[in-house]
Amino acid sequence: MRKFLFPVLISFLLPFTALAGEGMWLPFLLGQLNEADMQSLGMKMSAEDIYSVNKGSLKDAIVHFNGGCSSSIISPQGLLLTNHHCGYSAIQTHSTLQNNYLQDGFWAMKQSDELKNENLVATFIERIEDVTKDILKGVTDKMTTKERQDKTSQNIEAFKKAYAKKKYEDILIKPFFKGNQYILFVTITYKDVRLVGAPPSAIGKFGADTDNWEWPRHTGDFSIFRIYADKNNLPAKYSPDNQPLKPKHFLPVSLDGVETGDFTLIYGFPGRTNEYLPSFAVKQVQDVIDPARIEIREHALKILDKAMRNDPNIRLQYSSKYARIANYWKKWIGERSGLIRTHAVEKKQKMEVQFAERLAAKPALNQKYGELLADMDYKYQEIELLAVYREYFHELFFRHIEIFKPANSLRRFFAKANDENYKELAPDTKKSLERFYKDYQPTVDRDVFKSLMQLYTDNVCTAYFPNILLEDRFLEGYDMEQLATEFYDNSIMTQPKKLLKLIDEKKIDEIKNDPVYRLFMDIVDAYSTRLNPEYQALKAPIDSMQRQYMAALMEVLPEKKFYPDANGTMRVTYGQVEGYLPKDGVQYLPKTYLDGVIAKYVPGDYEFDLPQHLLDLYAAKDYGQYAENGRLPVNFLGSNHTTGGNSGSAVIDAYGNLIGLNFDRVWEGTMSDMNYDRTICRNIMVDIRYVMWIMDKYAGAKRLVDEIQFVHPKAGMKSKKPWKNKTTKKRRKRKW
Repeated sequence: MRKFLFPVLISFLLPFTALAGEGMWLPFLLGQLNEADMQSLGMKMSAEDIYSVNKGSLKDAIVHFNGGCSSSIISPQGLLLTNHHCGYSAIQTHSTLQNNYLQDGFWAMKQSDELKNENLVATFIERIEDVTKDILKGVTDKMTTKERQDKTSQNIEAFKKAYAKKKYEDILIKPFFKGNQYILFVTITYKDVRLVGAPPSAIGKFGADTDNWEWPRHTGDFSIFRIYADKNNLPAKYSPDNQPLKPKHFLPVSLDGVETGDFTLIYGFPGRTNEYLPSFAVKQVQDVIDPARIEIREHALKILDKAMRNDPNIRLQYSSKYARIANYWKKWIGERSGLIRTHAVEKKQKMEVQFAERLAAKPALNQKYGELLADMDYKYQEIELLAVYREYFHELFFRHIEIFKPANSLRRFFAKANDENYKELAPDTKKSLERFYKDYQPTVDRDVFKSLMQLYTDNVCTAYFPNILLEDRFLEGYDMEQLATEFYDNSIMTQPKKLLKLIDEKKIDEIKNDPVYRLFMDIVDAYSTRLNPEYQALKAPIDSMQRQYMAALMEVLPEKKFYPDANGTMRVTYGQVEGYLPKDGVQYLPKTYLDGVIAKYVPGDYEFDLPQHLLDLYAAKDYGQYAENGRLPVNFLGSNHTTGGNSGSAVIDAYGNLIGLNFDRVWEGTMSDMNYDRTICRNIMVDIRYVMWIMDKYAGAKRLVDEIQFVHPKAGMKSKKPWKNKTTKKRRKRKW
């Protein structure tokens, strides 16, 4: 491993110190940049306790869960904790109407009950290195965007080939600061990850869409998995002979709880932020892009909600889909509202004025960057309509109109298949299609199609329509019922048995002549030959200018606080337990309790119903060792800077112990991806004591509780043997 940092990276980062809350920091740089500030907020650890390559550290307990969420190891036997909504698809896959683990919960009462999951992976970060000098070798300012991309891609490939790694390690190289820096991540990915426990959705998703992004919150958003390894503790495909992973580090669980002002550290894999967009780009998101996204998803959600309320089978099939759609629909509403409320555009404009004034005072810099903002503004105006049309294509044809999903799977299959490998590739395609049809209802999708296609034909320029929709029979307008009849009633994409049989019989031409398949191929053609090339032709110079603008900001405004945008890589963010003022005359406290869960209880309501067993435990006040002054804590707030991908992130106290699980942000602060504002940006976490109480008292999963190491750091007790159940009961799969 390189023991040094390249000067260019230090020059970007060293002048700026972190403030509580804002910033997503690379853990290998905490010693140089953040340690003193973190300790001033109450942290008792060192930077090496958080990230080390020489000894076990917190980073060795932090896991990228299936490439999209965060998670952590909480026992010496590879027990992995993440959010319920992160494990939702796996739980749903194992659920049927007879064994509905979404509704009833699932608890593996012995190791053999733990359920294997296809294509579910868990990735550890072995080490992080700065490789900017290697990746930008030979890159010059005179290069075009394409020449720069080609050169950096060549350098990345050459570096990967030359880099010494073990056979079970992988290499990930990511750009930072819009391509001004490059960081290497050496990873280890485990492929045998089994479902161990999940509360019923009435706990894990309590409040559902009504409470999503809201405070006060009362959700037990967690699920439990276990990582398995081969006899050498190395990654291996599923095998009955695999053993629970022996981790380098696991997180002890603190039972001391949290109070206002307590230090909180979030360790995970935030997805994407854009903190350094210019004002006109933020305004475009606020006034154009977000409204289009919101309208599209509103139409889809309305149809799904009606169908789910009328049919319990559809509710089971579409609950995960609905949650995915609603999640960002509500987020974009809050984002737009937050941008307006915090005057994000105006703040960016004020900073740009300062930027211009500094340039004017420095002729050399002014010559280099003086026209940059004006050029970017012009390009954003040029790309605006194409950006909207692109959102329509992605939202409609690749997300919400489901009949196109099997067509897309088949398109990819046919692109790879030939006479020699057809039989080899066909089974995986069939499995993928079978999974899709398990949770597909053509009648529901048909209504979505009619609604969204009306939006599409009303709002997208015909120059980007698929060819079929440009045929003569549509010149007088589009009858959506007629369109739906043509494409749903006559398509094998709505007849899974027939489709799978045609694949077995290798009747490719018959599939390709299907009306939905033909329409989808026209959609792909319209996107790939007309819309996307025009969009990318404008976006490439914008990306290049954004990279220059990022470098210019850091050069021209050295006193400002800069940190790298999130890009799905391991980050640390730190803050404090803290409430906030959402609006005039209203103050939110930072903690909620089980009393609030009961207050929201509505029998029979799919969002606010509760299991009888939980009600009985509440009535008996049977909280065990997890109570706080006679009450059971549920959720709490912090000022940590988080985003999508931080779901499931470990919440760690000042001593390095687990105190919670990050799962959401408050609605008023969802604009933090572009404009973090300390006054209203808060992350929402489930208290680890509520998680343990559900496992212990509600589920009776003593086997799992016995794996946990409980600690009381505030009382000076650094470790404590796991709590043991003194009674012996027969263990079995339990559903409440």
